[in-house]
Amino acid sequence: MRVLTPKDLGTAVGRRRRALGLSQRTLAEKAGVSRDWLIGLEQGRPRAELGLVLRTLAALDLALRLDAGDGAGDGAGDAGADGGPPAAADIDLDMVLERARRREP
Repeated sequence: MRVLTPKDLGTAVGRRRRALGLSQRTLAEKAGVSRDWLIGLEQGRPRAELGLVLRTLAALDLALRLDAGDGAGDGAGDAGADGGPPAAADIDLDMVLERARRREP
């Protein structure tokens, strides 16, 4: 699923949660967020904290992947290091979460 808006992200989270047979309460506990926060995320509220979003995605065993847009921009810098097509920017959620945890008071 292509996620371009907070609503898209909320839809993806809700679909995955239901596909796994998880209640909002169970997912919230697993992700370490409140049920109210999770409801807001699933409804597409635009101000969800990124660290909590990443924890929720990890709890759903979802990976965040960033790809260059199709034909977006002027093409400068779009080639990979070898001149071929660019590699997808895979995000290591474990690394991101660990860095976020180190910054928390």
